[in-house]
Amino acid sequence: MLNSAAQLPQRHLISVREYFRMGETGVLDPEARCELIEGELFDMPPIGPSHSSKVIRLNRLFSRIIGDQAIVSVQNPTVLGDLSAPQPDLALLRWQEDFYEQAHPRPEDILVLVEVADSTLAHDRDRKLPLYARFAIPEVWLVDVVGKALIVHRDPENGSYRTRFQVQDLSHVTIAALPDSELDLRSLF
Repeated sequence: MLNSAAQLPQRHLISVREYFRMGETGVLDPEARCELIEGELFDMPPIGPSHSSKVIRLNRLFSRIIGDQAIVSVQNPTVLGDLSAPQPDLALLRWQEDFYEQAHPRPEDILVLVEVADSTLAHDRDRKLPLYARFAIPEVWLVDVVGKALIVHRDPENGSYRTRFQVQDLSHVTIAALPDSELDLRSLF
């Protein structure tokens, strides 16, 4: 006898393992810009010149100032649990001799993540920041391209960041995990 209760369709969440397998087998176009966030694929808009310029500028500054204290990773995946593999614009990672050749970085490898947001501000702020906080990413920078602001988030607790502030003096910006490395970000905006 058939179950008389109506069975509703269930959402199928994609795992990180399935996501990377989809890329390996060609299910996902290699040129596609998509991210896996909490089991769902999100198509990301094309990167515009202003966004790209900010990422390139930050990469140069980080690489020059941070040197061999950390690894600068640009628009590469980080694995957050079984259902998320976001691709932050920049990540400063703990030094690892093989440069993460064996596996993508995980939360314990991350010193700071940077999201450059122009058209994706709401997505980055409302979806990705809480995800980063849940996985205890110690510091996240949100670069608001349109608003010309750098908002720093620190001290994750219970899925949110306890400390949040807009940097007023871009000439002296520090990273909590690397307090001796001071960045001059005045050229960012």
